[in-house]
This record gives sequence, structure tokens and C-alpha cells, in this order.
Amino acid sequence: MTGKDKTPVSQTSSGIEASNQEEIEKFLQQVKSRPAPQDRGVRGRLVFAMDATMSRQPTWDRACNLQGQMFAETSSIGGLDVQLIFFRGFNECKASRWVSDPRALLDIMSSVDCRGGHTQIARVLKHIRKNQKKQKINAAVYVGDCMEEDIDHLCALAGELGLVNVPMFMFQEGHDGVAEQAFREIARLTGGAYCRFDASSAQQLRDLLSAVAVYAAGGRAALQNFSQTSTGHVRALLGQMK
Repeated sequence: MTGKDKTPVSQTSSGIEASNQEEIEKFLQQVKSRPAPQDRGVRGRLVFAMDATMSRQPTWDRACNLQGQMFAETSSIGGLDVQLIFFRGFNECKASRWVSDPRALLDIMSSVDCRGGHTQIARVLKHIRKNQKKQKINAAVYVGDCMEEDIDHLCALAGELGLVNVPMFMFQEGHDGVAEQAFREIARLTGGAYCRFDASSAQQLRDLLSAVAVYAAGGRAALQNFSQTSTGHVRALLGQMK
């Protein structure tokens, strides 16, 4: 697989941490600046898309442990329905049923093992576009580390999602330059946001997933409330969003 971490050896761990903090802060500022996707009290609908090729197993396991936080943070602002979509192996791309219970999503994710293969981001974007026609999707998260497809084709599909107001929040693990370029463009064209996260920090991934879940369920106002009631790492990041 491509997309491995190419951070220079001379970069210090404190420098890496500061860079990650800046990326997350910038991402959260972008999320907050978006208009509310729906009225308060209406259940949000979030597509949770993940690269399940072989290099993704550690992050997949981490996401399994963290996904319940998305539901917990939205329970008081209308709740959240989530659909998992993943790709792996040879031409395999699957979507789960919509679930409103973290235990149900955990069961689905726990049954998946990562397998070698190429990225299939185009199929993820097509799936979201098709399902948006059936019922409103408020936001989509994508977690991955590389991109092995035609970037112009992905941008065309992303533009279609932008036209129907489905923001893509693109989370990149590692420092692959090709993936970063593609992820940033997909985020821009859909009206979403891009952020790199540190593979060694479960807390960072939890912060990012929780922030988008809150946005999907209640929009900008809900995210502001989330920042006021959060503690620790979340409060430190969201407290700077003036």
C-alpha cells in the first residue's frame, strides 16, 4: 500500500503534536462555520466511510472502540443515525443498514477484517449521492491514508455531492501527499473540511468523530454548545474557536 507516514526523521515528537493540534483546530473551525443542516430535534444522518484495506487495521480497531462516542454526544440534540460503508480486497465495497444504536454499529464493525486492495473512494461517493436522493444525509466522514484513483474523476463526483449539500469531512492518517491533495479537494468541493490526525492518538480521532456527529445532528449551534460543555482535549481545541 502507498500512503505510509513520510514525516522527516528529524522532526521532533513535540513538533508533530503541535502540527496535529493545528490541523484539528483548523478543521473544527471549518465545521463550526458551516450553516446548520437541519432543525433542532430532527435525527441527523451520518455516513461513516472507512478504508478497510490491509494498512487500516489498527485504525479500524481504534474506531470500533470510539464510535459509541458519536451517538453519546448527539443524544440530547435529536440523535443520530449512522451508516457504515467500507471497501477492501478485490472490488469489494459494502454498506451497512442505518443504525441508531452504538452497539449495533459496533457489531457490524467488529465483523469486518481489513484486507489488501486498492482504494475505492469513487464508489463511496457514488453510494452517498445515490442514497441522498432517497433521504437527506447531513454529513459524511471518510477515514483513510492513501488515494489510488483518478483525482479528476473523484473531484467530479465530489462536485455532485456539493450540489446537493452533502459535506464530506476527510480525515487523513499519515502524510501521503497524493492523498492530501485529493482529500482537500473533495472536502472543498463538497463544502466540508479536511484534517490530518495522529495515528497514535485515539483521543484526536474521538474528538474529530464527535465534532462531525454533533454537527450532523444539530449544526453550528449544537457544536458551539458541545465546545462549552466538553472537558480536557475537546475543550482545549473548541475553546479557541471564536
